Amino acid sequence: MFNKFLKGTGCVMALAGALTFQSCKEQIDTSARYVFSEETISSYLEKHPEDYSEYFALLGQVNISPVSASTVLQLMSARGNFTCFAPTNQAIHDYLDSLVARGLISEPRWEAFTDSTIKDSIRQVIVYNSIIDGGGVDSNGDRTYYETNNFPQNNNEEFSSPTLSDRKLSVYRSENDPDSIFINGNVAISIRNRDIPAINGVIHQVEQVIAPSNNTLGYLMKSWIDEEKEGYLVYAKMLQACGLFDTLSKSRDEVYEMKYKRNELKDLRNHPSFRSLPGYLPEHRKYGYTLFAEPDSFWTAVIGKPYNEITLEDVKNKVVEWGSYPEAKTDDDYTNPDNVLYQFVTYHLLPCRIPADKLIIHYNEKGYSLTTKTPTVAMTELYTTMGQRRLLKIFESRESNGIYLNRFPVLKNGRHDNYHEVSCEDDKAGFRIDVDHANTDLMNAIIYPICHEALPGKALVYDQDQRENLQRQRLRFDVAGLFPEFMNNDIRGQTVTTDRNLCVGIPVTSQYQYLDDLEMTDQTDFYYLLGRGLGWTNYQADEFNIVGRYEYIMRLPPVPTKGTYELRVAIQSNSGVRGMCQVYWGTDKDRLPAQGIPLDMRMGGLFRYTTAGTFPSTVGWEADNEEDDDINSEIDKKMRNNDFMKGPEHYIAGSPGGSTTARASYNTLRRIMVRATMDPDQVYYIKFKSVLDDINKEFYMDYIELCSKEVYDNPETPEDIW
Repeated sequence: MFNKFLKGTGCVMALAGALTFQSCKEQIDTSARYVFSEETISSYLEKHPEDYSEYFALLGQVNISPVSASTVLQLMSARGNFTCFAPTNQAIHDYLDSLVARGLISEPRWEAFTDSTIKDSIRQVIVYNSIIDGGGVDSNGDRTYYETNNFPQNNNEEFSSPTLSDRKLSVYRSENDPDSIFINGNVAISIRNRDIPAINGVIHQVEQVIAPSNNTLGYLMKSWIDEEKEGYLVYAKMLQACGLFDTLSKSRDEVYEMKYKRNELKDLRNHPSFRSLPGYLPEHRKYGYTLFAEPDSFWTAVIGKPYNEITLEDVKNKVVEWGSYPEAKTDDDYTNPDNVLYQFVTYHLLPCRIPADKLIIHYNEKGYSLTTKTPTVAMTELYTTMGQRRLLKIFESRESNGIYLNRFPVLKNGRHDNYHEVSCEDDKAGFRIDVDHANTDLMNAIIYPICHEALPGKALVYDQDQRENLQRQRLRFDVAGLFPEFMNNDIRGQTVTTDRNLCVGIPVTSQYQYLDDLEMTDQTDFYYLLGRGLGWTNYQADEFNIVGRYEYIMRLPPVPTKGTYELRVAIQSNSGVRGMCQVYWGTDKDRLPAQGIPLDMRMGGLFRYTTAGTFPSTVGWEADNEEDDDINSEIDKKMRNNDFMKGPEHYIAGSPGGSTTARASYNTLRRIMVRATMDPDQVYYIKFKSVLDDINKEFYMDYIELCSKEVYDNPETPEDIW
């Protein structure tokens, strides 16, 4: 995105043909404009006034940023990889007509604006939302743009790069006509005038102005009540009664915005081993939400009233009838977190905005192809809901034919199986997420309708059955998934592998606490590293990488039921750059007891790597014997006696599409850190504190696992290798 380069770090001189910034006022360097015979985006638009004269004029009237003296028209004359969704003259006229209908102007002409600030804002809406700066990175590491053949393939999936307005656009294809492509659900791309090549990008003609809504989830829900619209009116009433509108109206942390703009938060020092990249701070700290909701049609069917006549009492009685939340209060104080209605509605809410393509993050699971993108092994994402912290499972397999909530199928999970879905009992089928009909046109949220064909007449609840279903499976959390900020700020699962996305720095506590569920000391340098395209043996290709005299505490996700669990930490050791730390765990984050001997991340399956040399490991790792599973079981037991496990069979060690799994990698291990009784109503913390003096030694974290004794110590069905 272009405004990523506008950070207040002094004045930067770009290469010839790019942008020149002087005295914090950016000017386009027009001295090195193209001299080729092909067209730039700006020259093409200028030569086709019958279609684009209005849009061309607007490009020359809108500056590239509030501190810039250069216009977007100049930007479209410069070198780059821009995707331009150019609205026609008629599209802009129609948009002005819509402003007349809303009472903003008296007639559809720019001269009709009486307030110049509003006029400038409308111009920016049209221009900023029409241009994406870059569309990813190709195999040579060069930035690219979006032609229609590399648009997102699934309905309501978003482009990986945002527009100049820092909003992401989604794509929708007509079911009956795949050539009909719409942006943000209703803006049609011209079938005749698309994929128009320019030497600095590509142009797609659009038949309407792209103007994403600035509505928040809280505002939208209030409008449903005010207008008594059908869709999610019942949910809107519940959210209002529970006092959640203010929370769901938040979109951005303005304190962070001010600190970032004032350059009060410094980029982290260059990472000691990863390309010497600095830890680039996130540009924003956005808030986001995902609502999985039963639509009004569901409530009409189960309660037997018209949607606009259904009361809160009706819904509460139905939730109680389902036997959900038996310990919750059933009075009318719906703002109380202990109230049954509050618990019901907040279980449908996640504190992060999850776009369709990240409901399940596909990358390097076994058998997955980045080309065909067909689901292979069963995939699970686990999130902690709002309200009383509880687990929500998002699931997809090749056989499920969609993405589901709380689906618990039988998996083919033997040592020589493929981890595909075999069958699923009716009561464990879960709820399909209707991605095609999601409401994505919100500033801070996405609403996904829940389908009930598998469980008719039953809503999504966190009852005892769901708790026990979760307790009977191993719970694996990608570490970035534990913190909503990584999803809300487009850090996790990023496919655009620029330096800024590869090495993200997180501010320490004394400067600013960017992550709500993590605290650090000033001596901690905290990096999020993205390994896409780098051949790393990381689950989902990302990791936390921490250096310095670090000490940090993170809040752990809840367990589903009370019982004995193992807490495991994924480690990877392949060089002497790793370090050692003492691990602490418990419920009082100010007085956490130490857990065993320090965690030595230099210790791999076969070797212990240090700066003084390489030494034999004491882990007990041996490669699997392809002909004797009894031997393999004994190796696993021996490693568990040393509090280690092999990596899982689930994902590939190295680049996607390979055949070597993490289980076959002797440097990819799981360390059992805690084995204790845990309670779902308790909050648990884990702390990591460096025990080495070398500030360049790395702490590494990829994922964690919570695994109940019923799974890891089951005499009839041993824990699978996946």
